[in-house]
Amino acid sequence: MTKDIGPILNGWPHEPGQVTVRKVRGVDGKIKIQLRVDLGLLQMESAGRPDGQRPYGCESMLGYLQKLLRHHRRAHGSGDGFALNPEQCELLRAEAAQFYYRYLSEFVLGEYKAVVRDTGRNLDAMDFCRRYAAEDDDREAMEQYRPYILMMNTRGRAHLALRGGRLRAAREAVRLGIKRIRKVFGESDEEELAAGSSELATLAALLREIESKMPVDPVEQLQRKLAKAVEEERYEEAARLRDLIRAAANTDQQ
Repeated sequence: MTKDIGPILNGWPHEPGQVTVRKVRGVDGKIKIQLRVDLGLLQMESAGRPDGQRPYGCESMLGYLQKLLRHHRRAHGSGDGFALNPEQCELLRAEAAQFYYRYLSEFVLGEYKAVVRDTGRNLDAMDFCRRYAAEDDDREAMEQYRPYILMMNTRGRAHLALRGGRLRAAREAVRLGIKRIRKVFGESDEEELAAGSSELATLAALLREIESKMPVDPVEQLQRKLAKAVEEERYEEAARLRDLIRAAANTDQQ
């Protein structure tokens, strides 16, 4: 039996600039995710750690290190004194890269629940490193990716809500995601980067798309007109609009 994967690749050409993904059933009967790259393909498990490994009998390296933290807390009463060495942090970063390839593939496949799961897992790994890494460099090494992971997590949540026809929930998910990313830039004293953030631009476009599908709320429309009237110092018009908003609110309560 040949080990050459050429015939597989020839039947599945790489498309530059495109994320080409498919699901296949493995010889073990389980569903695998395959991602076509320029020099070949990546095959990942659809659950657990993408490479199918179980470090120290745990589902992931993150899970193993969290287990060590729990043991430390039981022994010492708190997490004080627990620290990740550089090698452990490097292993977490390598594992996070695996999950990146999988959640990217899952998004293309429309597996939004899995996208939320895997992006949430990588955010947990980043928080864990930031809290417990012994070295400053290790605490900050993955932070540059936080806005992107938050964006993908938000898109997953929003598309899940859209799939269920929950437009308002989708809108709130995107608004929360934008707020969280802006907070990241603020905490790192890089507010100026927010203006050119591709992550924020992507979510802003998604928000506009969602809002374009939402039925017009008469009260929200009146509130926008009221805000504009106040801004332009058209106070008589503002008073009239306030009366209309109160009347609408009283009608809703009846």
